[in-house]
Amino acid sequence: MRAPGRAEAAVDTVLLSVEQVSLAFGGVKALSGVSFGIRKGEICAIIGPNGAGKTSMLNVINGFYQPQHGRITFKGETRAKMRPYEAARGGIARTFQNVALFRGMTALDNIMAGRSLKMHRNFFWQLLRHGPALKEEIEHRLRVEEIIDFLNIQEIRRVPVGRLPYGLQKRVELGRALAMEPDLLLLDEPMAGMNLEEKEDMSRFVLDLNDEYGTTIALIEHDMSIVMDLSDRVVVLDHGIKIADGTPDKVRSNQVVIDAYLGVAH
Repeated sequence: MRAPGRAEAAVDTVLLSVEQVSLAFGGVKALSGVSFGIRKGEICAIIGPNGAGKTSMLNVINGFYQPQHGRITFKGETRAKMRPYEAARGGIARTFQNVALFRGMTALDNIMAGRSLKMHRNFFWQLLRHGPALKEEIEHRLRVEEIIDFLNIQEIRRVPVGRLPYGLQKRVELGRALAMEPDLLLLDEPMAGMNLEEKEDMSRFVLDLNDEYGTTIALIEHDMSIVMDLSDRVVVLDHGIKIADGTPDKVRSNQVVIDAYLGVAH
């Protein structure tokens, strides 16, 4: 398990609070009265078996789904509903279970796309790429180059992402999310489909983001060794219901979690 970090120092500062959130599609209940908080500066893992409601929860947090009941408080502001662009402007960034990149664009341009919300010049100036707009673009490109260096992808910065192997595509997608400078970063299975070396690299980036930059992270991950190594806290869902919430050690020894997800111990 990871050593104590920023989360302990910020134990009383709740960045995101989910309160009694319920979500249903017709007669299918994806989430039923789920409540938990994510503290500023921590890495919070959301785990559970397939169909537990993990991705639905992330979709509610970033405004892609609108819950029928409950509310979410983010940075002290309470809401019942929010659109994805409002979440992005408010400081919530997201990566997806299936890579969602502009495949014909380079890695550099994909990450640059994440800076669009930070640009203030109108479309006319950006089209001209002259004067104030050019100055603004240069400033944002410098920030993107810092992200490229951080993720160690200098060699593929000019390569169309459709030609990149899967592991590097996931890294570029992470870079695009980081370009938004989020207060809360949502990672939906960031290491799915990766080999061991790629998982180790991605784990290191996640820890560095949290330790060096103080980025608060909520992640969905099925690899329990990664969950236990990275997380400050773990929230467990099963059939849309929260069944556990605590430190990795506490969750790992919870018999309800063992029976529902980790496998019955003999």
